[in-house]
Amino acid sequence: MRVACFLFMIIVTSNMLSQDLKKHQWKNRLLLVFSDDRNSDIFKEQINILSKDKEGLLERKLIIYQFSKDKFTTDFNSKWYPAKKLTKKYRSKNMTFEVVLIGLDGGIKLRQTKLVSLDKLFTLIDGMPMRRNELKN
Repeated sequence: MRVACFLFMIIVTSNMLSQDLKKHQWKNRLLLVFSDDRNSDIFKEQINILSKDKEGLLERKLIIYQFSKDKFTTDFNSKWYPAKKLTKKYRSKNMTFEVVLIGLDGGIKLRQTKLVSLDKLFTLIDGMPMRRNELKN
């Protein structure tokens, strides 16, 4: 009985995450940060870089999803959830670290396997047509 309940919770959480990303389309941009080890130096450094300008992230409607192995958390929270289905969908195979930017339209706008600076990230977003329209309004 406990095993069945546990499996049910994993399936529900995995489906919720998939739906969670879809709910952001046309509302939020997403930055997915993947690492095999959430204690790796590059992963911690990337999260540290992003946390330095939370106001800039908010202004650009950017939500951070952190992934390590088959778990995830959003923004800078400390609670981690199962996420196997999503990691397979967006993460490149055999990469120990990867950053993926998803635009308002749900398309991948950036994929790289090294640290992304706030300058690069904000310049890329600010150059997008929808962002330029946001700035005009």
